[in-house]
Amino acid sequence: MTGKTLSELAHEAFREKRRLVAPLMGFPGVEMIGSTIKLAQQNFGEHYKAVRGLVDAFHPDLIFPLMDLSVEANALGRYTIFPRGESATVPKDTFSIAELDRLSRINITFDSRLMGFVETLRMMSVSLPSGVLRGAYVVGPFTLAGLMMGADDTVMATILDPEGLHRLCHFTTEKIQEYIQLLLAAGADVICILEPTAVMLSPEQFSEFSAIYIRHITTSFKYSRANFVYHTCGDTMHLVEKMVRAGVHGVSLDSADVGVDLSAVASRLPDDVVVIGNISPAKTMRFGTPEDVRREVERLLKEMEPYPNFILSTGCDLPQETPRENIQAFMDAGRRVMARAAP
Repeated sequence: MTGKTLSELAHEAFREKRRLVAPLMGFPGVEMIGSTIKLAQQNFGEHYKAVRGLVDAFHPDLIFPLMDLSVEANALGRYTIFPRGESATVPKDTFSIAELDRLSRINITFDSRLMGFVETLRMMSVSLPSGVLRGAYVVGPFTLAGLMMGADDTVMATILDPEGLHRLCHFTTEKIQEYIQLLLAAGADVICILEPTAVMLSPEQFSEFSAIYIRHITTSFKYSRANFVYHTCGDTMHLVEKMVRAGVHGVSLDSADVGVDLSAVASRLPDDVVVIGNISPAKTMRFGTPEDVRREVERLLKEMEPYPNFILSTGCDLPQETPRENIQAFMDAGRRVMARAAP
């Protein structure tokens, strides 16, 4: 990376009458190389081949590996299911806050699967073209708490046992930071923190049990060269200011289908925080036609014309079955229309 922030890179592109284009598209890479999600998530050579295939085919400005919410929970010994053709999941299992004393002694940096993701990132850092930013995902503190305790129980704990939940979130934050240190050492330019479970919270609860912990993470790494992005699924229109106060360099938001108005978000945020999104990964990218994709990209770019701090992306990771021609239409339309539209 050049040492510039995402905002600086987005502004630089805007001055050159273009936009940064970065669809979240790890899973289609598995389809392209004829592999499976299970294999790619457990074999870093296959994982890297999927990422490299996407870069070679579509030349994005920023690329992430496969989105996987189970990595940290699995490294802490939580029961994890590995379907052949779907992302790994962590079903609800028994858990007690009293377990934290034992769990705190687990060094997740020795976990073979977690280290596989680190090695994937290392291969990306060494082998991808220099103009492509290397991204990495980590799960957010509240979402990791939800994977350990159960999402519904975690939300209830914000009211019934806030002290115990804070203890758990302190613990998850520490473990996530251990993972981030490895990813940064492996060459990550961008760390995207995934907090889908936090969308269930009120704005006040969101600040108390998610944003404050992510603020701790971004502060801990303030002298690193990495950019931090806050990604939350669902309708986050009432949460975006809370997300920005966590000290992140960007917010990655879900599609208009769930109620996110990206231009309205951009009008409320400082221009040194990038707004990333938000073409629908399912309705448009998976089930639409290339013409549908082109039309949606053009519409979004038109709405975002006034905002230099915008990165064109998808609302979340693309389904594995997303047609390759739709991804190509996304890339072509984004770059072509931006070149015309930017003042």
